[in-house]
Amino acid sequence: MNGIEKITGRITADTQAEIDRVLTEAKAEAEKITAKYRAQADREAEDARAKNEKAAAEREERLVSVAQMEARKDLLSARQTQVETAFAQALEKLCAMPNERYIAVAAELLTQAAPEGRGEVVFSQADREKVGQATVDAANKKLNGKLTLSDQTRLLKGGFILVDGSVEVNCTFDTLVRLQKGEMAGEVAKVLFPEA
Repeated sequence: MNGIEKITGRITADTQAEIDRVLTEAKAEAEKITAKYRAQADREAEDARAKNEKAAAEREERLVSVAQMEARKDLLSARQTQVETAFAQALEKLCAMPNERYIAVAAELLTQAAPEGRGEVVFSQADREKVGQATVDAANKKLNGKLTLSDQTRLLKGGFILVDGSVEVNCTFDTLVRLQKGEMAGEVAKVLFPEA
């Protein structure tokens, strides 16, 4: 999974400007919401001060608290969106690797998925034509195996499915990224938002 970590690192650098922009907008929106509620609370407190200063103060406190909660929710939502964007970009970069790199990564995945060196490898139509046989050949060379390129194709975003009898091993890039997201979302968020 070293390739995914390197790509995630590159994505961090690529998306930092976008992250800063979204965070700035989220913070500005949060300040606007806070200002709106604070102004409303001030007006209500001024009108009610003669009647009941304590009630107005409690109302102001509740409104400010709601505004702060809304601001925190907006900021959290913006951060979650950026983490999702980082993983989506990782998937895009995996799928768009140059053929030579794609073959190397897919062959390494294939050697891990088929340590016995047997099975049929199913790619998408485009990947089968571009990198399918070269990937199978590279994996067979490493494993001294008998992997074969399937005549079948499937609608895959990248990567492959290894079929060995009735067992299928899903090594599609979207599945691998989704699994990594479950494990690494917190770490990615720390990299993207070190001040949090």
